[in-house]
Amino acid sequence: MKKKIGLAVLAVLVVIQFIQIDKNNPAVIENQSYEDLISIPDTEQTLIINACYDCHSNTTHYPWYFSIQPLGWWLKGHVNGGREHLNFSEWGALTADEQRHKNEDCAEILEKEWMPIKSYTWAHGEAKLTAEQRAQLIVWFQKK
Repeated sequence: MKKKIGLAVLAVLVVIQFIQIDKNNPAVIENQSYEDLISIPDTEQTLIINACYDCHSNTTHYPWYFSIQPLGWWLKGHVNGGREHLNFSEWGALTADEQRHKNEDCAEILEKEWMPIKSYTWAHGEAKLTAEQRAQLIVWFQKK
């Protein structure tokens, strides 16, 4: 009986590998992204891109492990949710008040160390922020 259950689970795991996620990014519209509309110093821009853009822009990089299901489905859900809450590629679509509010939210979320999420920084060391880098970004977002 255990052998049949094990084989059934294995069969399901094999079959779901054929149900892949959509790895196409939405188009990035010229002159609508955060870095196009706001003059950002190189240091802050690099930090924001490394720590935020994979989930909060239309320039997501999909590493090999996005092809392993159900992990890929779970990760794609994070990307979709991240874009829904904040999408740096669509910054120009926000009103001035919405932009100000999003910058305030970014500062608060960084202060509370909610982002970048730990499961992301495990696989993406460049996204892990030092205390100094975190403080630098908090100041940046508070100024905007």
